[in-house]
Amino acid sequence: MPNVIYRDGSIRQDNWILVARPAEGESLDIPHQPALIPADLWLAGYEHFTGRDDIGVWFDSHDEPEILGGKVNELPVIAVNFPKFSDGRGYSIARLLRERFGFANELRAVGDVLLDQLQFMKRCGFDTYALRPDKDINKAARCLNFFSQGYQAATDTHVPLFRRRAS
Repeated sequence: MPNVIYRDGSIRQDNWILVARPAEGESLDIPHQPALIPADLWLAGYEHFTGRDDIGVWFDSHDEPEILGGKVNELPVIAVNFPKFSDGRGYSIARLLRERFGFANELRAVGDVLLDQLQFMKRCGFDTYALRPDKDINKAARCLNFFSQGYQAATDTHVPLFRRRAS
């Protein structure tokens, strides 16, 4: 199994399987282990999946977190896919999940996740990071906490640096 980086810089085994969206006409095939399924399919099968702590969801960059509404905290994990490193919509999805919908559980970045993005992802509210397979996870973990302070307010601090210094 692959590893993921946690917010504190630790590296742990990834127990979650990301289940791809089935092709048109095919059914969703969920393995017998913790699985992340497309958010809209979780919602479509809500009565079947509700209360299960082994099923989480993933959003693609074009998905809207509003589809889950008040159900977000029923999920143990929500993953956000970054289809390419230059697609920043996942940052907005993370902030919306944390700030507007109050998601309090694990928020994971998946897809084209690179070392130089981790600090920004952390500030937007991500807890875990599944790096691209060709990247060095040990180097990335060391760089996750490279900066001790952020200038602007974000999910990790609601007061900008100039206000923190003034108090």
